Amino acid sequence: MTNTIVEINLLRLREEIAHYNPRIIAVTKYFTADAIIDAYNAGLRDFGEARANDAVLKIASLPDEIIRESNFHFIGHLQSNKAKKVVKHFDYIQSVDSLHIAKIISEQAIEYGKVQNIFVQVNISKEPQKYGFLVEDLEKEMNELLKLKGINIVGLMCMAPINADKGILNKVFSEAKSIKDKLNAKYSIHMTELSMGMSDDYKIALENGATMIRIGRLLFNK
Repeated sequence: MTNTIVEINLLRLREEIAHYNPRIIAVTKYFTADAIIDAYNAGLRDFGEARANDAVLKIASLPDEIIRESNFHFIGHLQSNKAKKVVKHFDYIQSVDSLHIAKIISEQAIEYGKVQNIFVQVNISKEPQKYGFLVEDLEKEMNELLKLKGINIVGLMCMAPINADKGILNKVFSEAKSIKDKLNAKYSIHMTELSMGMSDDYKIALENGATMIRIGRLLFNK
């Protein structure tokens, strides 16, 4: 039986990153439900989507086994009016970029009788076009985030500047780990996850402590 493109790409990727053993989030936001099925059959169980309406329809079209056995991560900017839908259908929300949206997520999760796993998105490079807490704001508001009963903060998420050189990537990713460690110590909490690194920069992210990498093109394209 001929291996699929996803199987071939995943095998190559896993061999390359075996030393780090991160959790691979297959970013399927630009791909169809068939791509999720291929990735599931190749052994992946974590899938990242960014458009709430499209994602919910895509997830609903999947076989029951895949829905039941997979973890779905919302990785796009979350608008307030889409929070209810995302909380209902996603296991993780990786893009919590303000106290305001965290409160809405918490309220919706409590309504559904669940605790929503979230990542706090940090805008380390302070790019105006990117979402996320500025570091100084997160340090001030972390205490309020921790008071929210409907969320469980599992870690931090960040995105590096596009086309940045290795020096900048190292700086951004190492600072993300430093922030996580600092917050864990200051608030006596145990955030374990660092979601950072995509198809172009995952190697540098792993060198700096990433526990999750978000990979799309590298998995699904020839």
